[in-house]
Amino acid sequence: MTASPDLGTPRLSAPELFRSVFRRHAAGVAVITAQGTHPVGFTATSLASVAAEPPLLSFGVGKGSSSWPVIAEAEHVGVHVLGEHQRELAATFARSGADRFGPGTGWHTGPEGVPVLDGVLAWLVCRVVARIPAGDHRVVIGEVVAGDPAGAGRPLLYHQGRFNALRD
Repeated sequence: MTASPDLGTPRLSAPELFRSVFRRHAAGVAVITAQGTHPVGFTATSLASVAAEPPLLSFGVGKGSSSWPVIAEAEHVGVHVLGEHQRELAATFARSGADRFGPGTGWHTGPEGVPVLDGVLAWLVCRVVARIPAGDHRVVIGEVVAGDPAGAGRPLLYHQGRFNALRD
């Protein structure tokens, strides 16, 4: 880190700056699931609405993720918006090597054979329409084909490296 000559503030490398800024950006927490020879899933804070007509969304997934080989081939994925009561579920799906679909996780097979998590605020099943290279990640674009927005509760957020509840 070096001092900026005109501002007197430390100058961060581009990756350090990027991480520092996005730690301050509060993001909703989602879990993405897919079915291969076994179900896979991961916690994502990159979920974004892309278009209303047709209904498209996007999320990022690291190419080194244990879920990527299945996501890379999946025709459909599940997208789950987590509630503040689901911090442990978010942590489980974020933890490398965790038994994500083990005894502590309630789920069932949903439309298109996609694993659907129980007790979430909302879920969607999407047909994968694109996988776009983006550095060490892929941005996946999905078109909504089914879902349920009727879960109860308030959203879970990710901020400063922690899962947090929404405050008024």
